[in-house]
Amino acid sequence: MPPSSSAPRLPGQPGAHRSVPGAADPDPGDTDPIPDGTSTAASAGSAKSAADGPATRVPAPAAASSVPAAAAPSASRLAGRLRRLDRAVRPALAVYALTAIVHLVLLSAMTAPGGPGLRNRLLAWDGGLYVGIAADGYADALTYTPQGQLTGNNLAFFPLYPLLIRALHGLTGLDHDLAAVVGAHLALIATLIVVHRLLARLYGRRTATIGIVLLAGAQPMAVSFFMAYSESLFLALAAGTLLAAHHRAWLTAGVLALLTGLTRPAAAAVVLALVVAVVLHLRRERRITWRPVAAVALGCVGTPAYLWWVGQRTGHLDAWFTLQKAGWGTHWDGGAAFFAFLGRTLAHSDGWIPVSTAVLLLALLCATVLAWRRDAWPPLVVYGTGIVILTLGQSNYYHSKLRLLIPAVIFLVPAARALARAHRRTTVIVLTAATLFGCWYGAYMLTVWQHAI
Repeated sequence: MPPSSSAPRLPGQPGAHRSVPGAADPDPGDTDPIPDGTSTAASAGSAKSAADGPATRVPAPAAASSVPAAAAPSASRLAGRLRRLDRAVRPALAVYALTAIVHLVLLSAMTAPGGPGLRNRLLAWDGGLYVGIAADGYADALTYTPQGQLTGNNLAFFPLYPLLIRALHGLTGLDHDLAAVVGAHLALIATLIVVHRLLARLYGRRTATIGIVLLAGAQPMAVSFFMAYSESLFLALAAGTLLAAHHRAWLTAGVLALLTGLTRPAAAAVVLALVVAVVLHLRRERRITWRPVAAVALGCVGTPAYLWWVGQRTGHLDAWFTLQKAGWGTHWDGGAAFFAFLGRTLAHSDGWIPVSTAVLLLALLCATVLAWRRDAWPPLVVYGTGIVILTLGQSNYYHSKLRLLIPAVIFLVPAARALARAHRRTTVIVLTAATLFGCWYGAYMLTVWQHAI
């Protein structure tokens, strides 16, 4: 017969600790092995005294009286926090160092003598536009060719990454070029820490570590994370939004989603994922509270605010969309250009770049579908799938799509989970080969192919 619910329970007795319904599951990797600094020997002694009846009081040693009672618990909590910080940061720093070395060494080795150096490669194409915004600001109006044809200008690029470059320039004295590269690398370190933490909460630390290796090293065009591009900053903020939502830190999630919206237009996928997280939370709680609703409201502000500002600056409310189409041929076409590219390339092309791009895009699309599992966390699925749809549903340059997809994360999850279950030797061999391929592919696109990314 089960004991009465009114009966007291001693520490260590079965049923003494119960989980709180609705509370987030703790991360087993972050459990402090010394709970609150309590001495198990002292607990055992107290229990024995209680069992044996009144006990003779023994004076405490003089040395113990000089130590504050709260010192041991405080030291234990500090040690636990330091251990958790080390566990959160160490894998990300190791992966960053390894992948940065491989990317940069291959990029340097494949740069032709007399051509642009490594620094120029890292600042190529959009990097120069971001640096120009940080140094000189945005254009004042729409721009036209001498023949009167509308062209793109730097108003098409969102402001948060240029603001980061300007802040690093002001704080460190680095020139704007170097500040742009350093800013991207710092954002990548933050990305790897946050993505590792998110995947560890969802799938465990082994899967998380494999996942960030695939993220920074193995996927095609991961080299963009190390360049003066905004992808690393965007993913740091997007993953931070998802992690905060998983912790139910709603206002933090809302602020991060707002900042994501000031980084890239693909932030629409982040906001949609935040909406899904809030809806799931409100359904579970069966009541509406203001913090989750405020998070969604904050997340919806970033991108519309910048688009409105561009419209006010140029005098045309649709100026940003007009610039995108005029400068880069980018507009929403529901995937018509993407499917036309696939059909044309797979049926008739004999070029390495279009064929490899088509095959890799199909592989990432299939991996995304494989990630739609019953045990997947819906906000992550919505975010990653949203990035895939936004990328493939626009009529921009086909060779840019692999770069635009690198923040999606979702299509890396099936491979990471499979490798986490594999033998360690198999995992190491596959990750090594995949990382070498991913790093080489990015270096090839930057140094051999004339259209870069």
